[in-house]
Amino acid sequence: MAAAARDVFINCPFDDAFAPGFQALVFAVLACGFRARCAREMDDAAETRIDKLYRIIAESRYSIHDLSRTELDPINHLPRFNMPLELGIFLGAKRFGDPRQAQKRCMIFDTAQYRFQMFISDLAGMDIKAHDGDPRAMVRHVRDFLFTVSRRKTIPPTAELLRSHDSFIAALPDMVIASGLEAAGLQFPDYERLVLAWVKATHSA
Repeated sequence: MAAAARDVFINCPFDDAFAPGFQALVFAVLACGFRARCAREMDDAAETRIDKLYRIIAESRYSIHDLSRTELDPINHLPRFNMPLELGIFLGAKRFGDPRQAQKRCMIFDTAQYRFQMFISDLAGMDIKAHDGDPRAMVRHVRDFLFTVSRRKTIPPTAELLRSHDSFIAALPDMVIASGLEAAGLQFPDYERLVLAWVKATHSA
């Protein structure tokens, strides 16, 4: 299966605490002219979660992996390993897949640049980007990553993209209401549609 040159797989926490970060990652990917892919894009009971991940990863040329969630779960007192697992699947596809899969490129996030060495030292030598939990830092890093790996001239400058992101986040509550949606439990396809409408309107303005 060929990895689509526009598809960017986003591997990050989906809980409320990381919601601003997830929104920032999706916004940056879409505003740069790429397609955001994640496990939340489709709710299909006929497909297991791991098979969905295999399919999306196989279809995605690029990926963004956030490894910042290392805290113990307050209920089970165990860490969450989904994000490292999905990174491993992506790296495995790149290493052992066909020549088209070998074209994959990824960016890895953590809160601090060298913190990952304390819990996943096998990644030593890789360029880990630190965001310190700041959504604007995530937008900036995603923009730079997609620009360097794709060389697309249509990707907006960093300052312009940050201004657009800040304005979008400020306008988002009113956009949600105007669209007849509810902020609580906003589905990924709905959020994607709002971002794309914003990007189209502001780009053509």
